[in-house]
Amino acid sequence: MWEELLPVLQWREEIVAQREQTMPFLHGFRRIVYEYQPLVDEVMCVLGIEGENQRRRDDEESVSGSLVELLDRESKSPVFMEGISYSLFRVADLGLVSAAQVLLRYGADLNFEDPVSYYNPLHIAVLRNKPDMVQMLISHGAEIEKRDRIHECSPLDLAGEEVDRLPCLRVLLDLGADVNAKDKNGKTALLHALASSDGLTVNNLDNIQLLLERGADVNTITHDGETPMSSLTFLVKEALDSSVEDAKEIGHFCTRVAHLLINHGADPSCCLNATDGELWEHSLTYTSLENFDLLFPLTALLLQHGASFVCSHHSASYWTGHQLIFTRLAEALQEALDAAEAADVLAKAEVLLDLARICCPVIPPLFPRSELPVLDQTSTPQPLLELYSRLEEQERQPLPLRSLCRRLIRLCLGPWPFEEKVKALPLPDRLKDSLLPEKSWTDRAGWDGFKPRRSQR
Repeated sequence: MWEELLPVLQWREEIVAQREQTMPFLHGFRRIVYEYQPLVDEVMCVLGIEGENQRRRDDEESVSGSLVELLDRESKSPVFMEGISYSLFRVADLGLVSAAQVLLRYGADLNFEDPVSYYNPLHIAVLRNKPDMVQMLISHGAEIEKRDRIHECSPLDLAGEEVDRLPCLRVLLDLGADVNAKDKNGKTALLHALASSDGLTVNNLDNIQLLLERGADVNTITHDGETPMSSLTFLVKEALDSSVEDAKEIGHFCTRVAHLLINHGADPSCCLNATDGELWEHSLTYTSLENFDLLFPLTALLLQHGASFVCSHHSASYWTGHQLIFTRLAEALQEALDAAEAADVLAKAEVLLDLARICCPVIPPLFPRSELPVLDQTSTPQPLLELYSRLEEQERQPLPLRSLCRRLIRLCLGPWPFEEKVKALPLPDRLKDSLLPEKSWTDRAGWDGFKPRRSQR
């Protein structure tokens, strides 16, 4: 009889083994529930955390003693290592450093993976923003660059994705986490921080700033062609399709991030290369100039920081700032409902053209008058003709000597940021102030935020 059953039993064992290999989630979950979950429950009970009553015992010395007694008693259990390793994951989640140290002394596995999320204790400590736990785990040998098998995220990636995790981000960087490490898609912690930010519910400005200060590469690129500047450009476009309130909020975030990226060497005027190498996506400068009246604070910031008035890659053959401003100006004048709106958009255009003339390293020649945009296929609006005539007159006259000197000094001090370099110059304070970006436009009412397209207003 046993001889007849043997092949069947062997066949069942093979099936179980195959399932365990192909379905690690179910296998791991079964082991928790039926094998080592009781030990985990006992550990959590000793710590004062049981069921719905999540009251933690505060007497650490007493808790540690009770935990030691429990572990000594259960040390011969066949699932002891699995039980205390999963318990380590649970206490890391709660930030119970003393309990975690006891579990580690008994051999708990620092690299234990939760069979549901596939995060390890260090991952969960970061996710729950437990910086003391993060520091303790790493000091005991936790792998600081360890990526989870599902999301491919490192502890640094996770720390950068939420502003509340800034303390953990700082600890990880202090302990030597590689700020430019990439996942399988080529994504760094900086790109994770940018991708998770929407400027509304998630505002990771402090995380982004810290990553940049610690050496994050502003020109990093993923296998799909994503860069920090392309991520920011995508969010800027999102603002154009938002509500009035959301557009203004997103705009504040985007403008500050742009300032940080440019200060650390990013080029906002270079077209963004697509993955096939043939198509090019519009740069941040192009997007801003194309919608200058809606994205005015960002456009002014870019020009003040010396953004190119032509594509950094294709030169003037692809686009020029003059063309983009005049095209958008014609559209905006056609959309304007009253004289006040028309005057406002014209004033913004004039401010930006003046900023470009003073701040941009190279100003391309003005396009021919015959290429001025027309409305209704009939004629060019009179305000555009008058503005074009003024630019023609400016082009025939050289910049004032003070403007030429300021531009030359800025070029010599580049790349950005050069505020500290300006302060170190042997010049009077009033001359140093003249070298820094102009801020006069911020005094105008309504010019300090993004605006959505008219259909969203």
